[in-house]
Amino acid sequence: MSKSDNNQRNVFRENAIHVGAGFVAKERPHVLQALSTLAPHLGRWDPSEVDIDITLQDRGGKEQRVTLRTTLPGRPQLVAVADNPDLTRALCDAKRELIRQLEHQKSTREPMKSRRLRSATIRHPDTSAPSEIAELAV
Repeated sequence: MSKSDNNQRNVFRENAIHVGAGFVAKERPHVLQALSTLAPHLGRWDPSEVDIDITLQDRGGKEQRVTLRTTLPGRPQLVAVADNPDLTRALCDAKRELIRQLEHQKSTREPMKSRRLRSATIRHPDTSAPSEIAELAV
């Protein structure tokens, strides 16, 4: 990891992540460490404009729930929720869900031309490549 990446993560952790209800003070470093890998996904925004609130409900119960509420400038609020009796696993699941939502928003805002160039899909196969099936049939 480069020094600038490490500095970006530290600034991000200190300014953007707010550990809320359900967590005790001694868990803050663990929560910040678990969520520090969000920094590259949120890197295009100024850390002072990013706000992530993390809460824990039903602590220690079978359906312990971690909620990440993320506010980004110019975007609707994103809410990622994960249920798991293991706190670390719940944090990681909520983080993955938030990353998925961020990537989905990013792809919907991408110009249509770029989306077509990025990848072919089953519904819209890349017709510029020669068909291997046609070659096998001959």
